[in-house]
Amino acid sequence: MSQFPRPRIVVSKCLGFAPCRWNGVTIPDEFVSRLEPHVEFVPVCAEVEIGLGVPRDPVRVVSVDGDLRLVQPATGKDFTDVMRRFARDYVAALGVADGFILKGRSPSCGIRDVKVYPGAGKMAVSGKGTGFFAAAVLERFGDLPVEDEGRLTNFAIREHFLTRIFALARLREALQSGAMRDLVDFHARHKLLLMAYNQTELHALGRIVANPQKRHFADVAADYEAHFRRALLRLPRMGAIINVLMHALGYFSDGLSAREKAFFLDSLERYRTRKIPLSAVTAVLRSWIVRFDNAYLAAQVFFAPYPEVLAEVTDSGKGRELG
Repeated sequence: MSQFPRPRIVVSKCLGFAPCRWNGVTIPDEFVSRLEPHVEFVPVCAEVEIGLGVPRDPVRVVSVDGDLRLVQPATGKDFTDVMRRFARDYVAALGVADGFILKGRSPSCGIRDVKVYPGAGKMAVSGKGTGFFAAAVLERFGDLPVEDEGRLTNFAIREHFLTRIFALARLREALQSGAMRDLVDFHARHKLLLMAYNQTELHALGRIVANPQKRHFADVAADYEAHFRRALLRLPRMGAIINVLMHALGYFSDGLSAREKAFFLDSLERYRTRKIPLSAVTAVLRSWIVRFDNAYLAAQVFFAPYPEVLAEVTDSGKGRELG
């Protein structure tokens, strides 16, 4: 299998990079640590960037007449405008990004489940929302992988995230060449992955890369990238993935023993019931790709969408419905 490009990932600085939490601590994250050798991390702490010190009195999201504000209860200061300005300017100047890992439930970085209060005093939570920095990220980069460290403890979400960031990095690499042949090759190698994720977009991407109108490469590239991001936006349906796996099995069925087929089908059932990750099933197929020297399948990214060292079966047990 080919070497992997390094995705560029924006990450909350408190997740192991600096002691910048409100209470002056850092929060080591196992997944972030394991990912670091394989990506280019761009750490950022929005609260420090707007001038809040470390340690500092915590801020919270407050609903004032239906308008969400970022306030510091201990001082009464309102940081809404400065945070929105920083977030807007940061995402506008960011340039290349293949994904984001943000601190969960943070009033600045939380992508969901951020506590919203009815006031700055000692009050019960009145709702949940999105942090101010995260909201700017989602508005501008909503078609990129944006997750918090908590959700990434679920292996299905984690595999989806890894698949997307490395696919987007590969696409970026292919487009940088400026050569149509590289985009055609990219599309060919991602055919089974796209088949699993979104067959409608697979067909659309095929028409784009065929380029019957002979459009300029820049126009084709922009169109292809937009549709490719859309294709990988949602977790693929279990049935679609299983269809691709069974399709691949067909390449080897004549050369496998009954016990080998039974082992694979048992693994497929364990994957269907979420007892093992997809990578455990594709590992079996990869061994057969080598054994039978199948060049077509060997080139398919579906079987090794990200570095194997990042594949693991540990799971928090949370978010099984992946909502």
